[in-house]
Amino acid sequence: MRVLIGTTNPAKVARFEEFLAGSGIDFLTLKDLKITAEPEESGDSPEENARIKAAFYGRFFDRVICNDSGLYFDCIPIDDPRQPGLNIRSPQGHRLDDEEMITYYSSLLHELGGKALAYYLDGIAVYREGTIESYLDARGKHAAFYMVETPSPNRHPGWPLDSLSVNKNTMTYFVDQGNNIYDCVEEQIMIGEYRQRVVNFLERALGIS
Repeated sequence: MRVLIGTTNPAKVARFEEFLAGSGIDFLTLKDLKITAEPEESGDSPEENARIKAAFYGRFFDRVICNDSGLYFDCIPIDDPRQPGLNIRSPQGHRLDDEEMITYYSSLLHELGGKALAYYLDGIAVYREGTIESYLDARGKHAAFYMVETPSPNRHPGWPLDSLSVNKNTMTYFVDQGNNIYDCVEEQIMIGEYRQRVVNFLERALGIS
């Protein structure tokens, strides 16, 4: 089975390859198919945007996986214009590269007192031969972490905010070598259950027996 991963982010490609490792899937990227067109992400949630992307890239391939995420700070009202939400890479209306993101969010966190509790919401959609299935994982605050104004010197290409994100228990950066983001038993169980939910959804939506 061949599946297109509808993203230009290498970290997202690696994430889905890892989720479905051993499934016999031959993964393709937008670069492989020389697709440069992009959809207008006009949804009101990560799940809606993932569905928009899946419908768009479904014009190019029979099976497509798309993902969208929203970042939320617990200390900012949901309607505050500083709340990243769906605009993680374009908080000021224009797209930022990895280093620009680190600079922008470092400045925002300075405004917020140097540290803020944050969490992601993830939406995933699968296009399969004309139909779309989607999934929103509401981990929310159960998977919260801190973001801090001083970045680690280390980088995780495609996930620049890992250089500002720290484990709320150990206060070690996500991006630093040897850091276990989910270091306690409860967190390991939580992420294991999340992973299994995503894998189950992907296998069902793609038609993997």
